[in-house]
Amino acid sequence: MQITYVDVIRPQEKAHALAYDIGLIVLGSLLIALSAKVSFYLPLSPVPVTGQTLAVLMAGALMGRIRGALCVAAYLGEGMAGLPVFAGPIAGPAYFLGPSGGYLVGFVAAAYIVGLLSELGWDRRILTSFAAFLLGNIALYVPGLVWLAYFVGLDNVVMAGLVPFIPGDILKILLAAIHLPIGWRILRHRHHSLR
Repeated sequence: MQITYVDVIRPQEKAHALAYDIGLIVLGSLLIALSAKVSFYLPLSPVPVTGQTLAVLMAGALMGRIRGALCVAAYLGEGMAGLPVFAGPIAGPAYFLGPSGGYLVGFVAAAYIVGLLSELGWDRRILTSFAAFLLGNIALYVPGLVWLAYFVGLDNVVMAGLVPFIPGDILKILLAAIHLPIGWRILRHRHHSLR
């Protein structure tokens, strides 16, 4: 396994490293919450377009599989506890029972998968970064579409829960896939030990 972005400056001492990891998880969960507030609805879907997917996938890419998944789990826990972290005005367990509930569950798997692939070095090249983010997106869409089908019907689920989101997802994935390898080149240049 290779290091992730956040490992570059992670303290060596155990107590400091633990505090660092906890701080990252909390900060990441707050960034996901902020990205959820960048949202709008499309005419064909009861699920909003948000910045969450990019934030979730980046959490995995930057933090790795464990911290990335814990970051998303913390975000979901905040929402479950009633904090206003989701895209809509509703918080608490009721939000999980709405049309977006399956996507929220898929966020954890998405962050884990992208984090694992980043730890394997997939975030070092554009093509493999794109593939990692694409696989992460698939991981969040599977439970999202299965749950959404309950609300819109099996015949309408692809048009309501997938097709409208593809252009935005491709743009988000491309932006991340281009910038992650560039970031690694800059880090390698500044920290010769990463070579």
